[in-house]
Amino acid sequence: MGSTRRAFTAEYKASAVEFVLNDGRAIAEVARNIGVHEMTLGKWVKKARDAGGEPDRPLNENERSELERLRDENRRLKMEAEFAKKVAAWFAKDQQ
Repeated sequence: MGSTRRAFTAEYKASAVEFVLNDGRAIAEVARNIGVHEMTLGKWVKKARDAGGEPDRPLNENERSELERLRDENRRLKMEAEFAKKVAAWFAKDQQ
């Protein structure tokens, strides 16, 4: 007989993470109190810290346009760096 996996709502996870981040309580202590495995709560806390503590939300229009601008700039800079590598290799080969 296999074990059943428990599912937790986003609100439940957010509340548990809040105990750790805002109240300064240890992950192990909070995990024991709410009845989840320490590693599970640790993953929730890490995800919240990586996200900057903000819940997942869609990007607004300004954020979307900045993201597109940064992606274009990143693509251009990668092409320039690749070109510079090729030029440097060509000059190094020509010097020999």
